[in-house]
Amino acid sequence: MRIHRFVLALAFLSLPSLLAACAEVPKSPEAQAEALEANDPLEAMNRVTFDVNDFLDRLLIKPLTELYRFVLPDAVRERIANVLFNMDEPVIFANNLLQGEISHAGITAGRFVVNTTVGAAGIFEVADSLNLPKQRGDFGQTLSVWGVGSGPYLVLPLFGPSNFRDAFGLGVDMVASPWQWIAARGGRAVKNEVVYSSFGADGLTQREETLDDYDALKTGALDFYAEMRSVYRQYRDKQLGIQNPDMSPSFDFRE
Repeated sequence: MRIHRFVLALAFLSLPSLLAACAEVPKSPEAQAEALEANDPLEAMNRVTFDVNDFLDRLLIKPLTELYRFVLPDAVRERIANVLFNMDEPVIFANNLLQGEISHAGITAGRFVVNTTVGAAGIFEVADSLNLPKQRGDFGQTLSVWGVGSGPYLVLPLFGPSNFRDAFGLGVDMVASPWQWIAARGGRAVKNEVVYSSFGADGLTQREETLDDYDALKTGALDFYAEMRSVYRQYRDKQLGIQNPDMSPSFDFRE
């Protein structure tokens, strides 16, 4: 998939800076203890990637998102988000099964059937009214259920905050999505069109949903990198059902 190669290319272009940053390991015992507590041994590298992501956001992603919000009314943006979530349902269903959540898998399957048919390919959210609420499931979550630890904190090019386990899970979920394989039956051009359009639409939708909160968090943070690391972990812990006593700012990352 070309979009995967684009992400890899971005990481490769950043490699010299990342390697230089990796050389800047904490030297004092206090700094080493702080890095250990944060479970962020790659912090120097992560900060470079974080800065690159922030630069791309300010240069391209945020302006496009603001244009997207300005041009399309709320109702249309909501319909687009519905379709995108409906496209995620097969992967959610598979992860529900892998986690042993049979009842959740049944709800997810019911939602997909109802919203795809009655809801016109997911344009209209019908399943909620039939007591079929949205479920969540990704392969990183599945690995957590299987007892795999999160590993160190990791900032991914374009995708942002993650960790070793969830980064691997993201890759599995992207490959497992059935739509690219269905589109491939129409040839490479059709597959690329589906991949690019779904990736772009999903990115715009997620950025639009967090536009105001993200900017407010950025404005009020003394160390935006550390703040995002903390907020992401709180959000992920909540998804995984992990009790976290530190309830500083909440922030909603859509999967």
